[in-house]
Amino acid sequence: MRRAAGNGVYKRKLSEEEKLLLLMKRGDQEAFRRLYELTAKGIYSYALSILRHPQDAEEVMQDTYLTAWNQARQYRPEGKPMAWLFTIARNLCYMRLRRQKDHPYISLEEMEEEVPGELCAGIELAPEKQVLLEALSRLSEEERRIVLLHDAGGMKHREIAEYLECPLSTVLSRYRRALKKLQILMRKQVKK
Repeated sequence: MRRAAGNGVYKRKLSEEEKLLLLMKRGDQEAFRRLYELTAKGIYSYALSILRHPQDAEEVMQDTYLTAWNQARQYRPEGKPMAWLFTIARNLCYMRLRRQKDHPYISLEEMEEEVPGELCAGIELAPEKQVLLEALSRLSEEERRIVLLHDAGGMKHREIAEYLECPLSTVLSRYRRALKKLQILMRKQVKK
């Protein structure tokens, strides 16, 4: 932290994400693009950890950035910008889950309209990805979230601990335990 001249107020150094959000407040589209590049992987991983469906996670990720763009003027650089984005994503995930509970059935017409493989072709074409997704779905929500935030989202364990508001040692032990579970589950899936 550095001391502001004359008034005794301490100012902390802003992270790149905070600077980009402040630029977005003024409508800077390049700042928005850069923020997306820096954080999209983590937001997608987080949404996937809650929703468990790649297509839903992709849609929530896109909605998260639309919401962030539309609400950038309300952002205040008091906390971590990733926490602000994760909060938006979490709210959108839970809204989606509530909607799915209200409308759990797909009509025959809706099923006939969908072209198989159109939305998730990369996953449908890769059996090893299906094995991984199946194994991930068998982890607890917290274990899945930690693994995806670290491995797919690129977050450091310390950042995950801050975001989840739990001790670093807890995050590390749950991460290691989840990886062991994944190895066992994936071996069983491959043997089938």
